[in-house]
Amino acid sequence: MFAALNATTTPTANPLREGLSNRPLPQSCSVVIFGASGDLTYRKLIPAIYNIAADGDLPAALSVVGFARREKTDESFRKELQDALKKFSRSGLNDEVWKSFADRLFYHCSEFGDANGYKTLAERLDKLDEERGTRGNRLFYLSVAPSEFEGILNQLAAAGLNKAREGSWARVIVEKPFGTDLPSAQELNTVVNRVFEEQDTYRIDHYLGKETAQNIMVLRFANAIFEPLWNYRYIDHVQITACEPLGVEARGPYYESAGAMRDMVQNHLLQLLSLTAMEPPTDLGADSIRDEKVKVIRSLRPMSEEDVAKNVVRGQYTAGAIGGQEVKDYRSEDRVNPQSMTETYVALKVNIDNWRWEGVPFYIRMGKRLPKGGTEIAVQFKSAPSVLFNKPTEPQGPNVLVIRIQPDEGISLRMQCKMPGAAVRIEPVKMDFHYGTSFGKASPEAYERLLLDAMAGDATLFARRDEVEGAWTFVDHIEAAWHKSQNPPPLAFYPSGSWGPKEADDLLARDGHTWRRL
Repeated sequence: MFAALNATTTPTANPLREGLSNRPLPQSCSVVIFGASGDLTYRKLIPAIYNIAADGDLPAALSVVGFARREKTDESFRKELQDALKKFSRSGLNDEVWKSFADRLFYHCSEFGDANGYKTLAERLDKLDEERGTRGNRLFYLSVAPSEFEGILNQLAAAGLNKAREGSWARVIVEKPFGTDLPSAQELNTVVNRVFEEQDTYRIDHYLGKETAQNIMVLRFANAIFEPLWNYRYIDHVQITACEPLGVEARGPYYESAGAMRDMVQNHLLQLLSLTAMEPPTDLGADSIRDEKVKVIRSLRPMSEEDVAKNVVRGQYTAGAIGGQEVKDYRSEDRVNPQSMTETYVALKVNIDNWRWEGVPFYIRMGKRLPKGGTEIAVQFKSAPSVLFNKPTEPQGPNVLVIRIQPDEGISLRMQCKMPGAAVRIEPVKMDFHYGTSFGKASPEAYERLLLDAMAGDATLFARRDEVEGAWTFVDHIEAAWHKSQNPPPLAFYPSGSWGPKEADDLLARDGHTWRRL
């Protein structure tokens, strides 16, 4: 979306589109996926590339090379991916599209630490350039654990694969988690930037590829009815919520080391906060937009141990029921410490110390085993003066603008209206916009947009180094109060199927607010 507004205008045969700019086109390249036998490749990456092909947006000359340890042939790899697409492709599997798409797929078997494997990979990519016209462009996707990053990157450098020949490019996409704290994130950044320049490093956060997240800037800056009101004079508070009915499933060991704060708040939710709170950029270039997001992250008021105890709630789910089915408590999950203090729920009150947001609290919450799933941003405006209709005896609800990120992507605005009849009876109503019904088609998956942008060289929707490190700087104060303090705040508990611990409700009640129910 942002790139589309910023791209160079090209001539078009449609006179109704004259003057509109088009997004940068993805360029022919070879996409190399490290960890190609992993779940992310089968569920997200290959379905995303396939759906791009089905929509007719994939470059004609594009090859996908899976790099993994398991012994496979090109044919067996293609068969596995065909089966995965039947399950996970949003557009289903079309035999004609698959036939041409399958010819783009290749498999390269090697250990990640085997130098010869990278030498033969380089030779194979050169051959694909000659046969398929991929022009020496390389896009490396590290779909592996962060512990594998350094070894893979060093091997790419040793094989010369990080340096493109003249007129070509080489880029790397790095999956989260990008570090577990500020020092580890800085170390990873140093490792990556030793091999790839920052401009060629794409740190992926799939939340930023979601259509509604991309639309936040357009909603704010392309509509004159919102931007003048988007400040402390008119906005009472903002709530950012991500809730999941699922537990940790088979991710017990990972979740034990991460928790809700590191898993969701540090990356996804702080990204949504920065888009909601940022100033207008000077232009729609990637760095101009990211400059403004970084300013928001740097303006987050740091928390002392006392602030954390007062403004942050961490919780853990106990046994309960979800959708009528009994579920067990977190400490009974597979490969979870029976005395675990890991949070599966976090709620926090955040202040942004700048002119626009002075005195406006941002409330963030994320929880597992909640009654339903969804992610939204709710902007609650200040109430109208209680002179005419907002009598103290009959207070009316405030206007609320809700941006739904998932699953039902859209935007709604709550306002007050008079009910038909002689009496003056006021009821809240909603103006509701749904992407699916308004545009007549489903939104593309987040990975589709992000992969296209990486092929086009547009880093707008990818996190920059200073964004990542700034977010960790803020989160590390909270983690230290939880895990390094001699008097850490207590861990709250909430039954599965509830909306979280009572302490989270109390957090808002102190300010006279309540959480929105999704």
